Amino acid sequence: MDDVAETAIRGFPQGGATAAAASHVRPIGWLFTTVYGMAYTGLWMALLPPILVGLAMRVRVLAPAHATGSLSLVAGVGALMALFGNPFFGRLSDRTTSRLGMRRPWLIAGALGGAVGLAVIATAASISQLLVGWCITQLAYNAELAALAAILADQVPASQRGTVSGIVGISLPAGMIGGTFLVQALADSTRAAFLLPAAIALACALVLAWVLPDQHLATAQRPRYGWREFIGSYWINPRRFPDFAWTWGSRFLLFAGVAVLMTYQGFYLIHHLGCAPAEVPRRIFLSTLVQSCAVAIFSALGGSLSDVFGRRKVFVSGAALVYAVALLMIAFAASYPWFLAGMAITGAAQGVYLAAGLALVTDVLPQRETHAAGNLGIFNIANVMPQSLMPAMAPVILWMSGGSYAVLFVVAAVLVMLSAWAISPVRGVR
Repeated sequence: MDDVAETAIRGFPQGGATAAAASHVRPIGWLFTTVYGMAYTGLWMALLPPILVGLAMRVRVLAPAHATGSLSLVAGVGALMALFGNPFFGRLSDRTTSRLGMRRPWLIAGALGGAVGLAVIATAASISQLLVGWCITQLAYNAELAALAAILADQVPASQRGTVSGIVGISLPAGMIGGTFLVQALADSTRAAFLLPAAIALACALVLAWVLPDQHLATAQRPRYGWREFIGSYWINPRRFPDFAWTWGSRFLLFAGVAVLMTYQGFYLIHHLGCAPAEVPRRIFLSTLVQSCAVAIFSALGGSLSDVFGRRKVFVSGAALVYAVALLMIAFAASYPWFLAGMAITGAAQGVYLAAGLALVTDVLPQRETHAAGNLGIFNIANVMPQSLMPAMAPVILWMSGGSYAVLFVVAAVLVMLSAWAISPVRGVR
């Protein structure tokens, strides 16, 4: 395995390398970059379609009389599992002394566990079984996600992180569209609709595990792990690491806006633009397709340009401002074509933000040599937490504004503008 990786990746340190050696790696090759992007794409293909389509389909079959409440329960508990699992498994990955390496065991175990969870969902006979399956799926794929995120810090030199982050950014819309297409194409076979994406995710993870020149941690070098370290899985001192704290805050504020747009897009179309409820699914699919294409194009472009110019902050803050303007455009849109134009602009801004932002956080990551996966897991909380907080806050905003979705989207735009401002105090990266 290491011989193959050496040929494919051009000069990565071999399996006996310690985590500290990651900062001295030479540029990576196209094969590793491609396989790394495929692993991310496979994971999103398996994880996102259940959120968008699959869980709702299963809930309608298992509990048609209480579908809305049951779906909220399953999705909400699953989000909590993701919030807990990513930092926790990241810290465990940083302490793994397996002969297979630090990240490889979690890549394989996460992909296998995710397949098991999706199999439970596909065969569930009750809402409780569906809930158990979704919790397994979220925990397992977040263990794999923690390992994937750490590989960027472990293996990719700073000069290429923007480009590789751009490819990672493309993987999300590619996985979302590809996985959703499979679920719809296989709608007549529930098991195939869930298990085929899981099989693709597992295959991609195994290929990456095969070519990965993983770091190896000696048992004597393994950090201790007690209650203090467990709590530390969810906390980094902002006074000690202010650059990381400001970057975390910027991501949290941007994803607060993203959460509003994704969660309330359907109600906005009905109540603000006057769309017939029967038309909403088709129009949301079209808007998602438009946005995803823009994310894919501008993620690659933004990441590459941030590498070329050697700058991250201007791309991150600029993208956040553009996203805020697009939310304002959506808030006051008078027709569906204007809404689609706004969605395209949000996709372009989100693509640049995600690519340059991931490279930026990797550059300012505290204790990268010893706690990369765990600290990236803490950063991932900024992606997940708004998905729970904004749906709780939005009804209050709507009540105070008399049910105005324009006001709700204006509030989201203000939060995203603050996201752009929050990058300014970062000092460790240009």
